[in-house]
Amino acid sequence: MFVKIHRNEREVILAACDEDLIGRTFREEGKRLDVNELFYKGEAIGRDGLVERMKSVTIMNLVGEETVAIAIEEGFASEDSVIEIDGIKHVQVVLL
Repeated sequence: MFVKIHRNEREVILAACDEDLIGRTFREEGKRLDVNELFYKGEAIGRDGLVERMKSVTIMNLVGEETVAIAIEEGFASEDSVIEIDGIKHVQVVLL
């Protein structure tokens, strides 16, 4: 998986995706999901690294079967919040 941390004045945002999706765009019924390298491609990590980063952010933008499954398994996201665009899972999480 690829992860990249983005920071602004108030938020720490985790962008994470399955490696095979980087640089691709998915479209379905007027929806578009752009897995942009500038936003998502940072460090290549495994499950443990992703979980650690999930614990230290305020917002998550997650794409892909493996990445989204980890967020659900670890209790950060709900299956009900996941959308699919052209068969690709995507979820956004805001942590309070």
